[in-house]
Amino acid sequence: MVHYGHSNQLRQAKAMGDYLIVGVHTDEEISKHKGPPVFTQAERYKMVRAIKWVDEIVEGAPYVTTLETLDKYCCDFCVHGDDITLTVDGKDTYEEVKKSGRYRECKRTQGVSTTDLVGRMLLMTKAHHSNMGSSDYQQYTDNFGRGPKGHSPWTGVSQFLQTSQKIIQFASGKEPQPGDTIIYVAGAFDLFHIGHVDFLDAVSQLSEKPYVIVGLHFDQEVNRYKGKNYPIMNIHERTLSVLACRYVSEVVIGAPYAITKDLLEHFKVDLVCHGKTEVFPDKDGSDPYAVPRKMGILQTMDSGNSLTTDGIVQRIIKNRLLFEARNQNKEIKEMAVIQAMNRREEEKAKEREQAVL
Repeated sequence: MVHYGHSNQLRQAKAMGDYLIVGVHTDEEISKHKGPPVFTQAERYKMVRAIKWVDEIVEGAPYVTTLETLDKYCCDFCVHGDDITLTVDGKDTYEEVKKSGRYRECKRTQGVSTTDLVGRMLLMTKAHHSNMGSSDYQQYTDNFGRGPKGHSPWTGVSQFLQTSQKIIQFASGKEPQPGDTIIYVAGAFDLFHIGHVDFLDAVSQLSEKPYVIVGLHFDQEVNRYKGKNYPIMNIHERTLSVLACRYVSEVVIGAPYAITKDLLEHFKVDLVCHGKTEVFPDKDGSDPYAVPRKMGILQTMDSGNSLTTDGIVQRIIKNRLLFEARNQNKEIKEMAVIQAMNRREEEKAKEREQAVL
């Protein structure tokens, strides 16, 4: 998948240098080393390009990062999170660049992983975003990401904790400038995906100087009109996902479902856009777009992409057994590495003791 944890890693990586090149693997490479990808390689290339800290991407990057790859793209060093990435044989994919001193590490984002998000989609409980501490959820995710011999700290589930600092790090901090066209869009933007990216890209192309404001609905509101187990991601996670997109200037956290005259005047909105997805009525049965429609500033956009959050969930359910096997195999490999690391530490400790004696 591509999620806000990856965006946060790329944000940290960009801060370490001047120009960020991101290597994205093919579906074939991911299937070989990790398991079935949720998004296709074409979708992932486009999604990574849309993350605002990325300057360039390398399509079909090798799974094992070598000095040859770094030199080919004139990179001084490479960056990875503080979790370990292993080949199908259980080898560290960054071993060569680590030994040469051309490796940097950034902090993994606590509370989100592909494992966790896939687990949420498979669980399909109505209020999962508010009962992640429940025994049912814990039991399910334990089984989902657990091999026969305990837990890896890199494959598992923990709850994301939002902070004001994190929002500031992701936010552009830019105010609308004279001559900007202020465009307002609203929705759930759940499991931020290529359908959202294509829509926001299309919206941003409506003006030479677009200032795109995304209104995000609270979890309870999303659950009211989408039902089932939606949203998969809570409001805090959806906020960071949208803020990381290069086509977005600002986010309204907990936007009203009906777009009011007050909201439009407050943000000095020139244009309101909506995609081709169904518009659900408000609680009282009224049209939430009635005001901008009457004002003549509502525009329906066809991004040319019909992918929905529901479509992604269906992909996961269809490949449920493959995903469960993927996470268990991943954890087994990681546990083997941790045990080997622990053994090395124990051996070093013994050597130190003998040296003292």
